[in-house]
Amino acid sequence: MSTETLSPTTDDFAAMLEASLAGRDLAEGQVIKGIVTAIENDAVVVDVGLKTEGRIPVREFTGPGSKAPVVGDEVEVFLERIENALGEAMLSRDKARREESWDRLEQSFEK
Repeated sequence: MSTETLSPTTDDFAAMLEASLAGRDLAEGQVIKGIVTAIENDAVVVDVGLKTEGRIPVREFTGPGSKAPVVGDEVEVFLERIENALGEAMLSRDKARREESWDRLEQSFEK
């Protein structure tokens, strides 16, 4: 019997991350829904179902005709990267709005 302990490799961690995302259609470069879990001094913390949450500057949520989100709100955000160097999801509300506007423009053009 071998008492050798195996250390996980980078490939093992990548496989575990992929397995944790299985069944979710999450891909970088798309608009997804998330839940606001906290409001910090200058950031809105959003959970999109990844292993970590993302932080979006509050200024991306405020502007003419819009109100700041509150904890529990469902928001649409753009998934820029599943994980950055700090291990956080990179999300953007501004890019989600642009994608939404572009989709509406394409639909209007098609009509």
